[in-house]
Amino acid sequence: MKVRLFCSAVALAAASTPAFAQDPPPPVAPPPANVEGARTFTPADFARFAPRNALDMLRQVPGFTIREQTQERGLGQATGNVLINGERVSGKSNDAIEELSQIPASNVIRIDIVDGATLAVPGLSGQVANIIAKATAKTKGQFSWSPDFRAHNTDPVLTRGDVSVSGKRGPIDYTLGFQNQIGHSGGDGPTSIYNSDFSFREFRDDVFTGEFAGPKLSGRFKYDGPGSSVGNLNLSYQRINFDFLEVGNRSGPGLPDRVRRVTIDLNGTNYEMGGDYEVALGPGRLKLIGLNRSENNPGEQTVVTSFADRQPDVGSRFAQVGDETERIARSEYRWKGGGADWQVSGEAAFNTLDNVSSLFLLRPNGEFQEIPLPGGTATVKEDRYEVMASYGRTLSPKLSIQLAAGGEYSNIRQTGEGGLSRTFWRPKGLFSAAWKPIPRLDINLRLQRRVGQLNFGSFLATVNLNEERRNAGNPELVPQQSWEVDLEGVRNLGAYGTTSLRLYGRLIDDIVDTIPIGLTGESPGNIDRATIYGFEWKSTINFDPMGWRGAKFDGTVQAQKSRLKDPLTGEPRPISNSLLHSISAGLRHDIPKTPWAYGGNLNYQLSALNYRLTEIGRQWEGPVFASVFAEHKNVLGLTVRGTIGNVLGARSLFDRTVYVGRRTGPIDFFERRDRRIGPLFFLNVSGKF
Repeated sequence: MKVRLFCSAVALAAASTPAFAQDPPPPVAPPPANVEGARTFTPADFARFAPRNALDMLRQVPGFTIREQTQERGLGQATGNVLINGERVSGKSNDAIEELSQIPASNVIRIDIVDGATLAVPGLSGQVANIIAKATAKTKGQFSWSPDFRAHNTDPVLTRGDVSVSGKRGPIDYTLGFQNQIGHSGGDGPTSIYNSDFSFREFRDDVFTGEFAGPKLSGRFKYDGPGSSVGNLNLSYQRINFDFLEVGNRSGPGLPDRVRRVTIDLNGTNYEMGGDYEVALGPGRLKLIGLNRSENNPGEQTVVTSFADRQPDVGSRFAQVGDETERIARSEYRWKGGGADWQVSGEAAFNTLDNVSSLFLLRPNGEFQEIPLPGGTATVKEDRYEVMASYGRTLSPKLSIQLAAGGEYSNIRQTGEGGLSRTFWRPKGLFSAAWKPIPRLDINLRLQRRVGQLNFGSFLATVNLNEERRNAGNPELVPQQSWEVDLEGVRNLGAYGTTSLRLYGRLIDDIVDTIPIGLTGESPGNIDRATIYGFEWKSTINFDPMGWRGAKFDGTVQAQKSRLKDPLTGEPRPISNSLLHSISAGLRHDIPKTPWAYGGNLNYQLSALNYRLTEIGRQWEGPVFASVFAEHKNVLGLTVRGTIGNVLGARSLFDRTVYVGRRTGPIDFFERRDRRIGPLFFLNVSGKF
């Protein structure tokens, strides 16, 4: 549950050596026996890529794509598709990519790709990567430096990078990390406004730049003992800064020339402290988990228009301060009995958002005067309690199942204007099966009843001054619930690679989309029913057996359809901003017997229109993003990679149709925006110490 005040933060050739002197794999104890039915990869399988960490390795596993953990309510059961030494990635502020990037490649013993239903980790299904790694007494460090340069509108990013150290002292494994997350964005170009009869109304020439900085400190500690007990402690602290500036010159028939200036300033902090401790108890093991997370997000957005004829400036300002906390206590007890894996779990989660919002108008004297903003200031709280039980077993050498069932009780209340208190009981559950009918074919089925996450910010009134939009707030908002089914087949093609096909469907109750509030307002709210269905095809093709040694291709194609009843017109339409189709393709060639590699990537994605009650529009970048890269794996012991992005000239595009009043009325105007992004240049230098 993250409050996004005004916008999403923007994230966003080397000297050669005479010979390819790659470090040999470190001597380690013989790895544990392979998991039955798993695809197993050892460090030798990744030697040609000269990986620096576990993330570099996993990204080269044929046909596997890292799926981040779903932001569940509280902690819940495991999601995502990555385990580390058989354990889920703990915490909420850290993710699999961050965890894997801080595990040195020399610590990885092997990577097993297994079917989630065969694991004693409730909640997993489909293809799951289990990274088997072991810390050493020797402290190891790694770093990367990732500057980038844009041809237009932005300053270069020179200080982005990360550094981490890990090791073992007695019974404690530790990892300390620092990430300087920085991203700049920018664009320039025309926007044309047309009347409903397509006659010209206004021309705009805009230039914008956004600068995001999010330095983050993290520490992870694992305590081994006494006996078979084990504990983990995770700590993180991050500062968030985002500055945005857009300057636009506007003119049109019968309109005075004017300059419009938009600024957004966001400065916040977040921290997380979480841990768990597991001990043997009776016939099984008990794990106790606790987490405390806090975010502070103050910021403001200001829009001021100045006129060439010297009439007084006009403008407005929206300021918001949100303090969000989450506290979770969870217990899990698991044991083996009757040839099956059992687990019962209980969880209590307490979430709070204290929010203060203010709206101001610029007066002729140059001062901003506050005006009423009903529903902008309030406190939203939810107390939630969950109980689940799971059962998993192998029915035959080719078939395994996992079943989980339970429910949650929650109390949601809002204090302040329009305050409301409600209680709910919701069932939850999961059934998954993994079937291996022949040695190189895995079929996975997953059926789940899920309760979605809430965005507490949607309960409150907010204003987007730049796009001239306003949400009235909705204290009656409830989490959406869904029946979800996924059927995936993964075919191992041997030396040629892998291919997989996933079919999926979603039947959603109380889906969150924009709904009418009162006679003229709108806000995120619940619509009774919605459906989603689609497919995703992924393949990795190795060209070695075809004679092109060291080359491989990775491709993904996804297409889906969605449908709900429009709350304003009653007509069927897609879910706002839902995916329609996407294509990604990548080629990499590691030139044999040299330290060089090169390749390229291509990405295309199109989403459905965004349906608000007064407009319909779509904002996207494209149509196609493409990049090319060259990499040298040993420049004085460093890996150096240079990338040229946006080689096909993708642009920032925005089209919308705005109505007089709601969409049932006449059209007011059409807006067509076309902004240049330009070429991007990236450098990545990584090494170890």
